[in-house]
Amino acid sequence: MGSQTTKLFGTDGIRGTSNQFPMTPETVVRIGQAIGYLIRKKIISSPSQANRVVIGKDTRLSGYMIEQALASGLNSMGIYVQLVGPLPTPAIGYLTRTMRAAAGVVISASHNAYQDNGIKVFGPDGFKLDDKLEKEIEILVADENLSKMLPGSKEIGRTRRIEDAQGRYIVHAKSSFPLDYTLDGVRIVLDTAHGASYKVAPAIFEELGAEVIQVGNQPNGININDKVGALHPSLISHGVVQYRADVGIGLDGDADRVIMIDERGKFINGDHILAICALHMKQKGLLKHDTLVVTQMSNFGLEKKMTEHGIKVIKTNVGDKYVVDEMRKGGYNLGGEQSGHIIFLDQSTTGDGTVAALNVLSIMKETGKRLSELANIFEEMPQVLINCRVRSRVELKDIEGYDRLVKSKEAELGGNGRIFIRYSGTEPLIRVLVEGVDKKKITGIAEEIASFLEKQIS
Repeated sequence: MGSQTTKLFGTDGIRGTSNQFPMTPETVVRIGQAIGYLIRKKIISSPSQANRVVIGKDTRLSGYMIEQALASGLNSMGIYVQLVGPLPTPAIGYLTRTMRAAAGVVISASHNAYQDNGIKVFGPDGFKLDDKLEKEIEILVADENLSKMLPGSKEIGRTRRIEDAQGRYIVHAKSSFPLDYTLDGVRIVLDTAHGASYKVAPAIFEELGAEVIQVGNQPNGININDKVGALHPSLISHGVVQYRADVGIGLDGDADRVIMIDERGKFINGDHILAICALHMKQKGLLKHDTLVVTQMSNFGLEKKMTEHGIKVIKTNVGDKYVVDEMRKGGYNLGGEQSGHIIFLDQSTTGDGTVAALNVLSIMKETGKRLSELANIFEEMPQVLINCRVRSRVELKDIEGYDRLVKSKEAELGGNGRIFIRYSGTEPLIRVLVEGVDKKKITGIAEEIASFLEKQIS
């Protein structure tokens, strides 16, 4: 094992190609044992005495293999495992809490292609584990003596399936939609990305009275996120226009993020969803501390609009985990990312695409406005994002001439825009984002910085 195991966790759990390190059965067994050991030692403490762990997954082929390996590792440490099958990431956060489990694990690589898979770990409070506990897991996985920490034969844990887990989550998600309203007469085109929400999401909207036209809901193990879901809005947009629907909803593979399409077929991203919800909540006195938490990727136009309405905007690093950390620290209840992770902390412990869509639908019902009207609340400042493949992650400040180039380009923008550069947390990419008034100018700046970086580090 050795040093290869040092860094397992990225910005959103552990992720990699199936059957390659760390997504191999033997490493996953060790990850299960490491989590189990921390539970036994009460370092991850359960509210009940039963050492239970809930495991959910999306629809990837490799999910079967990883689920078995993880359960096996946990059982060997004396942990009782409860399998819930394919369910959205936020459902596992919810079930972990309500079942008084010590931890919850989601087997998913979110929006990545089927070849990849990943492991996200929730603590007993339904929130993702903090960096300190992730580090403890990494140390244990790398420790040759992990197998010597196993309990006696009598203390091995059991695994069982929870048959009604889907129903529990459906009821929970529906509770975020006001009881005074229904979705009667609302036609929705819903794309579940052949992913984790393919059964529960249609049921949630249908039980509230909507007519649901489904696309991307026939998972076969290898079609997850393949030209469907939140990353491919054109399919939903086409469906909305074709079926004259009121709204389109696109979820990603593990359903923790959402994009929406208005009745004209126009794409609505996370920034606009946040703006709709923030303004409505502020008006009703429900937006705690009149504050919205977003990441560095959010559009400057959103910030400007919020400020005009007396809403403070706090920006964090990219990753819904950082947004949630900031929200919990400051006692805020709305935050999210442009990519569609929307967190209503009063309703969920992590991004929940279905719950976010229900919040927008309830605002449509309450105001009597169509989605196009609600979403037309701020002018997006043009943004250009270029992704460059990289071989290794070099500290940007150590690259000869990098600081000088960025400073000169910022000067060209003259205060009307910004440059934001970061490594992807989940892929071997560096992202160059330039925002400004003049699309042609910012495209030129982004291309110049990207080609400089490609020469230096790709």
